[in-house]
Amino acid sequence: MKVLIACEYSGAVRDEFIKLGHDAMSCDLLPTDSPGPHYEGDVFDIINDGWDLMIAFPPCTHLALSGSQWFEQKRKDGRQQEALEFVKALMLAPIDKIAIENPMGVIPTYIKPYDQVIQPYEFGDPFQKSTCLWLKNLPKLTPTNIVEKGEFVEFVSKKGIKKKQPKWYFDALSQGKDRWKIRSQTFPGIAKAMADQWSKPGIIQGQLF
Repeated sequence: MKVLIACEYSGAVRDEFIKLGHDAMSCDLLPTDSPGPHYEGDVFDIINDGWDLMIAFPPCTHLALSGSQWFEQKRKDGRQQEALEFVKALMLAPIDKIAIENPMGVIPTYIKPYDQVIQPYEFGDPFQKSTCLWLKNLPKLTPTNIVEKGEFVEFVSKKGIKKKQPKWYFDALSQGKDRWKIRSQTFPGIAKAMADQWSKPGIIQGQLF
C-alpha cells in the first residue's frame, strides 16, 4: 500500500507502516527527525502521486482550543481561516482513504464534526491528550492497551484562573522553543495502531470490517 503521512517530521507513523512492508513517505516543511523516505516541502506538490492512504497532522497552532485566548486576533488577521482552508484541502484530497488528526479545536465548528476522539492511554502510553480524528473510508481505531492516564498538575494561570493539565504537557512549557514539538508529538502506541489497523487486507481493498 502506498501511504502518505502528511505534516509529519518525526517519522513516527511513517516508520510503523514501513515496518509492515508498506511504501510509506512522510512530508513536512521541516526535515525529518528520523532517516527515511521524506519529502521536505509543500504536501500539495505530491498530493496527486497515487496514494492509497493519507494520514495528515495539519498544524494546530491557530486551531486548537489551548490557544483560544488568541482566536479573536487570529480571526481578524486571517491566520485561523488560512489554517482551516488548509485542513479543508487535505480532506478533499483525491485519495481514497484519509485520516486527519488534530486536538480539540475549531474544526468541528467551521468544517465538520470529528469521527472519533482517542487518548494515548488507550494505546499503552500513560498520558492524556484528547486527539480528534476525521476519517474517510477508514474504521475508528480500536484501543489496544488501556493503561493509567498519567500524572496531572494543578496551577494558577497568569489571569488567576485555576487550571489542570497533564504533567507531560505542563512540563513541555519549560522546553523553550522546542515545547511545540513535544506537545504535538504522536505517541508510539497510536502510531502503531494506525499502521496495524489501517493496513489490514480488508482496509487495503476498500472493504471495512
